[in-house]
Amino acid sequence: LHRVDRRQRQMCIRDRFMTMQRTFPYLSNPISITQDMCDQNGHMNVLYYSQIFGESIEDFYAKKLGFSQEYFDSGFSSFTLEDNIKYVNECLMGDIIVSRYRLHRVNKKLIHLTAVMLNERNQLCAIYETVLGHIDMSTRKTAEMTGSFFDNLQRIMQEHTQAEIDIPLRLEIKSL
Repeated sequence: LHRVDRRQRQMCIRDRFMTMQRTFPYLSNPISITQDMCDQNGHMNVLYYSQIFGESIEDFYAKKLGFSQEYFDSGFSSFTLEDNIKYVNECLMGDIIVSRYRLHRVNKKLIHLTAVMLNERNQLCAIYETVLGHIDMSTRKTAEMTGSFFDNLQRIMQEHTQAEIDIPLRLEIKSL
């Protein structure tokens, strides 16, 4: 049996933090798990994982990805086509968690976003994936993204995918 001393453990945590920071560059605001978020098992109810992942991405979605009110007013939006959450470690009352996001893949009609939820010990609590369809609201069907909007998404994807993901993903979209 090999024991890891405190210094080695802290270095491992720091290295894991740096890896997550490179792999999932966008960071949400921290959230404290409260009693009302917990179920009878004493851990965060699954409902709140979806809520936290969904609400924490709004700033990134609007300001960075470009899904602003102006873009919606131009007649385009996005619809969620598929979500997946994998629960890895419990989130308990009093834990402070953050979500980290990345634009994993994009093609002319689809966007694949991935995220991780981490606690204050930098432990992986959950993995989130979503596939969004780019929607022409006049037809309510998927439509190709064009021009500077699409160029921005490709640029962000290139930045975000410089580091490889070392966790298994379940969703996938076709490349360009």
